[in-house]
Amino acid sequence: MTNTRRHMPAGFSLVEMAVVLVIVGLLLSGLLPALSGKLEQQHRNDTLKQIDDIREALTGYAIINGRLPCPASPSISSGTSGAGMADCTLSSGVLPWATLGVSETDAWGRRYTYAAASSFTSANFTLTSSGNLNIKSAATGGASLALNMPAVFISHGSNGYGAYTTQGTQIPLGNSADETENSNGDTLFVAHDLSPAYDDYVTWVSPNILSSRMVAAGKLP
Repeated sequence: MTNTRRHMPAGFSLVEMAVVLVIVGLLLSGLLPALSGKLEQQHRNDTLKQIDDIREALTGYAIINGRLPCPASPSISSGTSGAGMADCTLSSGVLPWATLGVSETDAWGRRYTYAAASSFTSANFTLTSSGNLNIKSAATGGASLALNMPAVFISHGSNGYGAYTTQGTQIPLGNSADETENSNGDTLFVAHDLSPAYDDYVTWVSPNILSSRMVAAGKLP
């Protein structure tokens, strides 16, 4: 009698499948850190590009209006009336992105902290105006990097500690005294190289550069 039973090809055994899964897991574990690092570097590069755009927007605003913009309220949710609009009842808050026409957030999706001296946001701004914002290299015992600046804006980096979200809520502070100094709403800020405990990008507007640009544009005598 002819045997009509079909011969089925052998499939993977459980042991073989387990070996394949282990190999795939090892490959992914090696690739994920590299991909994560590449994405993080892209966020840094994008944020640095935004910082250049913001600096130019602030200077352009001053040339057109004869003063710097006031901060925007940090607690107004995106899409709500007044979100991103300069509010001169504030000396610190978030960057007035709607007033300036720039990005609301950095590449990590958080708003830029922004502080501006009233002497530079008022219509009485002159060549002799002096700011009140100071930048040091550490919160305690640091060297002075810049004194009496007219404006400072900050990306709070990857960890986002102290930054405001697009919902108008503040991310809790971490354990870094230097990062806390950039989020507490006073006139002192800290800038230094990035480290595991510090990843803020602090940028300030130079009064000399600002004044020279405004003189060149005929906005100051």
